[in-house]
Amino acid sequence: MLSVKNISFGYTEKTILHQISFNVKTGQNVAVIGESGCGKSTLLKVIYGMYDLDAGEITYKGAAVTGPKFNLVPGMPYMKYLAQDFDLMPYTTAAENVGSFLSNFYPDEKKRRIAELLQIVEMEDYADVKVKFLSGGQQQRIALAKVLALEPQVLLLDEPFSHIDNFRKNALRRNLFAYLKLKGVTCIIATHDSTDALSFADETIVIKKGTLVDKAPSKEIYYKAKDKYTASLFGEVNEIKLELLTLTDNSEETILLYPHQLKVVENGPLKVVVKQCYFKGSRYLIKAALGRQALFFEHYKEISADTEVSLTVDRNSFGI
Repeated sequence: MLSVKNISFGYTEKTILHQISFNVKTGQNVAVIGESGCGKSTLLKVIYGMYDLDAGEITYKGAAVTGPKFNLVPGMPYMKYLAQDFDLMPYTTAAENVGSFLSNFYPDEKKRRIAELLQIVEMEDYADVKVKFLSGGQQQRIALAKVLALEPQVLLLDEPFSHIDNFRKNALRRNLFAYLKLKGVTCIIATHDSTDALSFADETIVIKKGTLVDKAPSKEIYYKAKDKYTASLFGEVNEIKLELLTLTDNSEETILLYPHQLKVVENGPLKVVVKQCYFKGSRYLIKAALGRQALFFEHYKEISADTEVSLTVDRNSFGI
């Protein structure tokens, strides 16, 4: 188990991480989400041991994770950290980069391992191409293969799919997380993409201004968001007074609803005026006005601007 206990850290006198605590079970995939600048990347770096903590401690299987004060080369040997800058050697081939951590004493085993890793990231056809000639997305895939080479016990990924197009990204995520589960590798991924959290993470950690807001199974984080900040990390969200839905007489109580949780009905409690429609493929995301409040809902077809429609809560859309 990886245990983070009341850690605080700042690059200067200004504290960035504030008394963060959580545990990650061996073999779990955990997503860390939050707005830009909230401390996600910094959290991964201190877990890896790149910096010394100002307070608290981090342990893995009971042993302390230590920083530069205790290690000549920062970072723990059983962990691998993939930064956003990839850290590749541009004038060597993709295969040479992937195999740079592997021993040359067993050349056949090294060759087999490189081929396996290139297959996972779907880069077999580029094995002999120098990294400098690869696109940003291709370099990111090579960087992923490289950090997997020595089969780390803990893998820390900082926005690992940010440069990869959607077609490749979906297949790569499936391959990568299936591989990590098969090998029992503990993975923590800092991401802006809610798909990483909802589709592949066993649990999700929410960070706001360097403070841990919530940690729970990803589905629970989504459907039982503690506040609008957390819900908004998954896309558009509406905060609606319950009295408008005729569910309470208390004018201060509100509910958070995602666009798909509202549906058009003939005589619903919410009367809104359509302003704009956005085609999303299988549906339309519709922006409407509820008085002076902007409200978003989904519908199977386009609705003309300035049309008044009535909405109600889709009680079958809550998932849990």
